Amino acid sequence: MHLIQVDSVQRWMEDLKLMTDCECMCILQSKPISIEKDEQNELILSSQYSTCDNLQLLLKRAWIISTELTRIAQKLEKNRWQRVHSMTVRVNCHVRSMMNEYNTFTRSSSELMHQLEKLLVDKCSEFTAFTERCLQTEDEEILKSMKSCVNETLTSVAQYFGQLIELVLTQEAQNLLRQIELSGSLYVTESAISSLFSLAQEGAHLCRIIAKEGGVVALFKICRQDCFRCLYPQTLRTLASVCCVEEGMHQLEKVDGILCLADILTDTSHSEATHAEAAAVIAQITSPHLTFTQHLSSFLENMEEIVTALVKLCQEASSGEVFLLASAALANITFFDTMACEILLQLNAVQILLAACSDKRIVDTPYSRDQVVTILANMSVLDQCASEIIQGNGVQLLMEMLFEKSCSGNPAEAAACERVQQKSAVTLARLSRDPEVADAAVKLSCIPRLIKLCRSPTERNNSDSVLVACLAALRRLAVMSPDGLEDSDFQQLVKPRLVDSFLLCTNMEESFV
Repeated sequence: MHLIQVDSVQRWMEDLKLMTDCECMCILQSKPISIEKDEQNELILSSQYSTCDNLQLLLKRAWIISTELTRIAQKLEKNRWQRVHSMTVRVNCHVRSMMNEYNTFTRSSSELMHQLEKLLVDKCSEFTAFTERCLQTEDEEILKSMKSCVNETLTSVAQYFGQLIELVLTQEAQNLLRQIELSGSLYVTESAISSLFSLAQEGAHLCRIIAKEGGVVALFKICRQDCFRCLYPQTLRTLASVCCVEEGMHQLEKVDGILCLADILTDTSHSEATHAEAAAVIAQITSPHLTFTQHLSSFLENMEEIVTALVKLCQEASSGEVFLLASAALANITFFDTMACEILLQLNAVQILLAACSDKRIVDTPYSRDQVVTILANMSVLDQCASEIIQGNGVQLLMEMLFEKSCSGNPAEAAACERVQQKSAVTLARLSRDPEVADAAVKLSCIPRLIKLCRSPTERNNSDSVLVACLAALRRLAVMSPDGLEDSDFQQLVKPRLVDSFLLCTNMEESFV
């Protein structure tokens, strides 16, 4: 009997998705469970979830609606009217539910918000009515003429929905920032920063909203108050997220954010966690993938202090995560300005990084090795770097990095391993202009390994960038030590033009099909 009841309920729930009347559904959702309509019940309902949970619920509902609207457009294109109508009803329910949920946990809705809500609800009702009429006619000509109206209505629904979500998220960002700026309470500030961080994790668009509403200014204000020291790590982590967009970077420049980060990094009274999160912000704002870092003029003024603090953090790191953040910041800075490489040489950074690589507790992932070899590759353009590498047994490390392989099969880890192989080959090619480095590389059997990477696609995870780097390194070593190659290797991998050798090696993948 129990099984029959469960099956019946499940079946009813499935049918309900397609058969329910949206007006009834929304009325049911809007009704309070309790008969008594007092403020206490309202408080219990609204305090069950935190602001962060409510925002996540809102974003989840928004994602569902957005996905459904996309699917409706696809079904409409194929004239699947039955599906279009049932999905339209579902979107109608989701939109009303989203509004009910949002109005439950918010206490201040603007007049513009109410206007947009009404426009969206009216347009959703119109949309449902349109698709219902389409369902009731079988005349192809009438359906064809109605299709353009349905398309226009769908576009309007999507437009109003987008505007409403934008307004809701802007209002929530404003509320959180108001709490951060006005509250003197540690608990309230921490909660608001936590919610802001969650919001920033939802993507670049949310970060732009936060930055436009003054999020970077408010967060740096926290980082300049000693009474909030225990919140620095959390605040800096949020800043790193928000500064992934151009608006965040401009705000950072306006409030002298670089100077604040330099002060935090050089202040020995701060915890390692605070220093690590400050390093993460530096890594973010100096990322070579960003196209809008050129305006960071104040960075050059503080670069020596920042680089010195980051090298110290690498040297004293108590965990792999701290080392990764500090080394990532250093790696990005070496792309940002060549002067950084000279500062690193003066600070004995090569020896520090090579020593860290021998400690598997600190450099424990391909991601960390990727940062180290990036720094070495960028420093290898300096003539003085070769002797530092030799002294620290760096050629041996570069040789080991040519064997970097992913054990987990994780795509991100495999990509990191490819970068390690590529950059270690690049570093060897650059350093091998020094006869001492070339001689050490030959003695460590680098040539056979480079040949194998060129000839065996699986050894390099089918990466073309690794292949080009290995061919370049092999050619440099062949000049310094021509006896290390067999004639066939010389004829195929060294003597031809680089592009011809590249094509020969890439065609090897098709030889055993």
